[in-house]
Amino acid sequence: MHTRTAALTGALLVVATATACSGGSAKPSPTVTVTKTVTAAPGTEDAKTSSGVLKMGMKKSVNDDANDVHITVRAVEYQQPYKGPQPQKPEDFQGGDIWATASVKVCNIRGASISVSPTPWSLAYPDGTSIESTGLSGGDMPKPEFPMDKPVKAGRCAAGMIAYPVPSGKKPERIVYAPDGADPIEWAVIQP
Repeated sequence: MHTRTAALTGALLVVATATACSGGSAKPSPTVTVTKTVTAAPGTEDAKTSSGVLKMGMKKSVNDDANDVHITVRAVEYQQPYKGPQPQKPEDFQGGDIWATASVKVCNIRGASISVSPTPWSLAYPDGTSIESTGLSGGDMPKPEFPMDKPVKAGRCAAGMIAYPVPSGKKPERIVYAPDGADPIEWAVIQP
């Protein structure tokens, strides 16, 4: 694309120079500058990192024609530690010393009603370990919570935060959505 623009600019300069020189007067030759800006909004499939993992905030379409399920899923944001009102510190058996949250959204585009839950969502670490959702809800857990076993009709969405008890000295690499019987979908966790 740059070659075509440069060639076009060069051709316009030659024409402008030839026109300016043919008059015989000492007028300064005009210059022509051609600038082309191309901006493309990424689609749901265009916003992947080099490893094929989606960028945070991008949505992914999931279509299961056999079961008449057509949804989009999105990991919107990851916070570690969670910056809102702090729930009670995780218990030792939960494996972490602070709470982190993944803000996620699932939309039922068309077809049959679906049921959503935090269970398919997990955190994946560079060393191969993962942290699953605790399934805890209510009380002082971060709000708004992603619903547990909530039916979602066609044309509606479910969104909220899923809390994870994480080790404070370790950051996940990806948020993973892996419902039973489907290929996992992953989003890169970008840490400042």
